[in-house]
Amino acid sequence: METYIEVRWHGRAQQGVVTAAKVLGEACLRSGKHVQAFPEFGPERMGAPVRAYNRISDEQIRLHCQVTEPKYVLIADPTLIPIPTVGVTDGTPEDAIFIVNTPKTPAQMRKELGLEGKGAKVFTLDAAQISLETIGRVMPNTPMLGALAKATNFITLDALVDNFKENYAKKFSPKVIEGNVAAMNRGFEEVKGE
Repeated sequence: METYIEVRWHGRAQQGVVTAAKVLGEACLRSGKHVQAFPEFGPERMGAPVRAYNRISDEQIRLHCQVTEPKYVLIADPTLIPIPTVGVTDGTPEDAIFIVNTPKTPAQMRKELGLEGKGAKVFTLDAAQISLETIGRVMPNTPMLGALAKATNFITLDALVDNFKENYAKKFSPKVIEGNVAAMNRGFEEVKGE
């Protein structure tokens, strides 16, 4: 039987969720896993809802479709939560893990997500503020990657940071790389969960 770790990212265009899924996929690949990382969007304009997905396995992945039952859901923009067509909780199992970019507490987000009395875990961090302070603009994706490393056991912070430094050093200036690494580290340190 094939077993996968499945991740679904929710955000808006230009918040970096597609890049975050790619960075996670690359880091897992470097760790010896089989991976898929792919977006779901059309000709979207800035601010439109976007989804991105990861599928990670120790074995070859033969499934090629959307992730419909993710155990891990990362929400870069909490304003998407009440939109029924976005469906941030759709298909999630009882033991799902949610990571939300918000200054609110995990208990507040549990209520907003409609998860009261359920076995899901909810983690929060103010990824927007972290990115503003470390990168100089609101780009919640890298702090959320750090939070994912803290909230789960399938990827380490070191693997994410090493991959980011190696794969993006030619594309971005040292200052941008340092800012994003700092954002990942702060995401790891500042995420709160229940």
